[in-house]
Parts: sequence; structure tokens; C-alpha cells
Amino acid sequence: QVQLVESGGGSVQAGGSLKLSCVVSGYHFGSCGMGWYRQAPGKERELVSTINGDGTTRYTDSVKGRFTLSRDKSKNTLYLQMNSLKTEDTAVYYCAASLTPRCVGGVSYGTYFGQGTQVTVSS
Repeated sequence: QVQLVESGGGSVQAGGSLKLSCVVSGYHFGSCGMGWYRQAPGKERELVSTINGDGTTRYTDSVKGRFTLSRDKSKNTLYLQMNSLKTEDTAVYYCAASLTPRCVGGVSYGTYFGQGTQVTVSS
């Protein structure tokens, strides 16, 4: 069973930092694409950052230079380091994994999300 469990959210002042973690189980971590989404109150879920199976990372423009996505295959963990946080970064952050036949076998294919972790940035 594929599971994604986020942690690391909290409340910080603008300019502060947080590091989110996502522990993955149920498939061979690192072979499939993963990412972080966020959803602010009253807004649609937004893709923040992604990493491909080969390690290539991408970021939405609003977080470039401030957020860094990384992974530790030995710990089955995906991270999102968030620096210089702004009030507009306030949202629930979700870890996601996209499982396809090209990257993994023996699982139910599709996109999986964690339960989310709240990030609140105050001015």
C-alpha cells in the first residue's frame, strides 16, 4: 500500500524558514516523479515543485530561489526547504507521487497525495 506522510509544517514570521518532509512507503522510492503542491484558503491546489526519477527539479516562478526540493533515497524521504517565506506562502502543503508503469511495477497506478501539513506565515 502506497503511503505518503508529511511533516514539518508550522507557523513562522515572514522571512523565516521551514523544512517539510514526506516519508514514502509502498513502492521503490526515487524511481518515480514526485512533487509538492499547496492549497491556500479559497484557492485551487497549486503545483509548487517537482522532481523526476532522474533527479531533475522544477519550481513554480513564485518560489524560485527560495524553495529547494530534495530527496534522500536511503530514508525514502522527500524534502522541501522553504526560505524567505512570505505571507502568500500560507497554505496546506501536500506531497504527491506519480506512479506509472514506466517507473514502477506491482502497484496501483495514479497520483497519490499525503494528508497535508499546514504552513502559516505571518507578517
